[in-house]
Amino acid sequence: MSAITLSHGSGGTQTNQLINDLFFKYFSNDILNQMNDAAQIVIDFKRLAFTTDSFVVNPIFFKGGNIGKLAVCGTVNDLAVSGAKPLYLTSAFIIEEGFPLADLETIVKSMAEEAKKSGVKIVAGDTKVVEKGNVDGLYINTSGIGMIYENVNINCANALPGDVIIVNGTLGDHGMTILCERNSLGFEGDLISDCACLNSLVDCMLETYDGIHVIRDATRGGVAAVLNEISDFSHVTIALEEDLLPIKEEVKGAAEMLGLDPLYIANEGKLCAFVPKAQAEQVLQAMRKHPLGANAAIIGRVTEELGKKVYLNTVVGGQRIVDMPSGILLPRIC
Repeated sequence: MSAITLSHGSGGTQTNQLINDLFFKYFSNDILNQMNDAAQIVIDFKRLAFTTDSFVVNPIFFKGGNIGKLAVCGTVNDLAVSGAKPLYLTSAFIIEEGFPLADLETIVKSMAEEAKKSGVKIVAGDTKVVEKGNVDGLYINTSGIGMIYENVNINCANALPGDVIIVNGTLGDHGMTILCERNSLGFEGDLISDCACLNSLVDCMLETYDGIHVIRDATRGGVAAVLNEISDFSHVTIALEEDLLPIKEEVKGAAEMLGLDPLYIANEGKLCAFVPKAQAEQVLQAMRKHPLGANAAIIGRVTEELGKKVYLNTVVGGQRIVDMPSGILLPRIC
């Protein structure tokens, strides 16, 4: 690798190579190496979750949200899927000279509204303005901290054979919405981003059963990337069932026309949970009673098999490997 390419930001193989070969080379430590969505740290016997993220989505405004809502939701979700109650956020803005003040106010207002809805406070921030042409409108960085609930141990290395995999709704909504708006593809139908804060849903799940092994939100690289990461860290094989995947007809149709697989398309309001089989139905029914889990579905399981990592049982009776995504599917998705 002699230079950074867009594929290094895709959330797939090249992103992991960059992290492992460069950042871990210098930053490696026992907390970072766990590779969770948020660092899990202990201070004065209190378990905290701490995370940071940057948002460069294009377009800045899209059906279902904007870069500001996305920034709050993305950071809240990284804390929530770590088994934490999100508490405080920081927000830093890098703004291009000439960016419309009215648009900036709309974005900041949406951040305030989303933070209030999710029960977090934005308590610190920073603002930088750069010359026109040096930033594509607006970039936002957010960091967040939360308190991990007692008796909860959620970690991407915790998946076990026998676990059932549950998603909280339809897949690929955000990525396909961004793709269609960015390229003015004009697909008809109700394509809208699923951008949402999931902490109230996760609370509902943990109140039902606090022994959930893994929860991850499926953002860049989609469900395929998340499941491959969990497979690697937990050393397990994951089997998915194609006929159980919840996908909107609009997303399925657009993906087929473009030659895309919804398993690889980004989400911003969807999570994957690994739940012991005995408690899976109980958790599933609790999720379906929540507005953000109305279309929750079991999509697969962790098997006793060795060597296959992640694979899909197709509707025609075959099997195909679901690899970690590679190359550029859609840059600037979040």
